[in-house]
Amino acid sequence: MARLATGVLVNALIRRAERAGGGAMVLARGDATAGAVLLLLVERGANPRFVERGLGPDGNPALIPSGPREFADDGEVTAYWKRRRERDSDLWVVELDIAQAERFAAETLAMN
Repeated sequence: MARLATGVLVNALIRRAERAGGGAMVLARGDATAGAVLLLLVERGANPRFVERGLGPDGNPALIPSGPREFADDGEVTAYWKRRRERDSDLWVVELDIAQAERFAAETLAMN
């Protein structure tokens, strides 16, 4: 089965978030065709957590928790994704600020 290009999926996520009353912003652009996606999920700017698009234990697309579970401040959040980008310049980093952000992202990214 053919996969959609990463850039297309990221653009779809941003458009869906804006239509649903939330927001999404690309913090770092990766490879438009096959780059990995790291999502910074927040709700009203609070409770930051990271997930990334990958394969779940059953081999199907899923959102996988990534990074620390808690951050002392916004500087630690930024430092985490920047370290990831240093190791993988093809990585997309997208901040998604919407209610039930993980469910919302899974509907767009994990199933494609």
